Amino acid sequence: MPKLRNFIARPSRGTASATLLLIGVTFLFVLKAQAQDSIRLNKVIQNLEAEAPAVGLLAFDFSLSNARSLSRSNLDFIIIDMEHSPYDVETLRSFLLGMTDKRRILDTGSLQPAVVPLVRIPAIGQENFLAMTKQVLDVGVFGVMFPSINNAQEAEKAIRAMRYSQPRGAQDSEPRGLRGRNPSNAVWYWGVDDYVERADVWPLDPAGELIALIQIETFEAVENAEAIMAVPGVGGIFIGPSDLATDMGYERATHPAVEEAIASVLAVCVRRNIPCAITTNPESVERRLQQGFRIVTVGVDGGLSARAQQALQ
Repeated sequence: MPKLRNFIARPSRGTASATLLLIGVTFLFVLKAQAQDSIRLNKVIQNLEAEAPAVGLLAFDFSLSNARSLSRSNLDFIIIDMEHSPYDVETLRSFLLGMTDKRRILDTGSLQPAVVPLVRIPAIGQENFLAMTKQVLDVGVFGVMFPSINNAQEAEKAIRAMRYSQPRGAQDSEPRGLRGRNPSNAVWYWGVDDYVERADVWPLDPAGELIALIQIETFEAVENAEAIMAVPGVGGIFIGPSDLATDMGYERATHPAVEEAIASVLAVCVRRNIPCAITTNPESVERRLQQGFRIVTVGVDGGLSARAQQALQ
């Protein structure tokens, strides 16, 4: 017994070394956990906060091979298009799994996806899109693009669909959230234990990791651009040139009247410091960035096409 007491009172060099090693490892884990708690997960928001452009494309191919290809591209984001492709949440879940690059997580020590997945839902502003929004967010996407929003009321409906109801006394409680709370898959996909706190719309919540992209695709929306952008929680305005041209009665998005409408929306975005987005190609991407667009798509998927690669470069 005396020997045991002596051992406890005066640990051996080996025991002391093991204890110090354990303390060191624990400390490193704590530091790493704290770093993950503070890291920006949404690369699009990170770029915008750094005054850098965000470059992406529209994804229509939901295969696992395409998910892997896109996850290792030089893109900042993809918009998984479920407006003009089937709305299938189970396929979306598998696609996000295919985009999970464990090697990158290990190499970078970061949970931030190299390419951030966003989703465009099929329901337009005149329809009830609360259920669709909730389901794609619960799977784990980092933002939603809402097609054909025509006025401030529809824009507010979009923001409310993305938000949880905020705690009592919160200064950013409006627009009041309507999203139901059961984000088990999103918690797993993001890899964090404070998902509900992070899953709010930026920049209304400066720490929020979700971005709401409001699509202006009609002349009515062009006329209401100022009011749409005044809705708290709008993260970006995405102009749809083709649909806008069709709504205005022109066959081509290059018509001067369409370009004038685009320029008027961009001017409001710049004045209100709201990121403006648009589709581009190799011939237009540099011009659009120089005009002041901060989010651009450079093509569609099926792997990165030669034209998308050229525009991205």
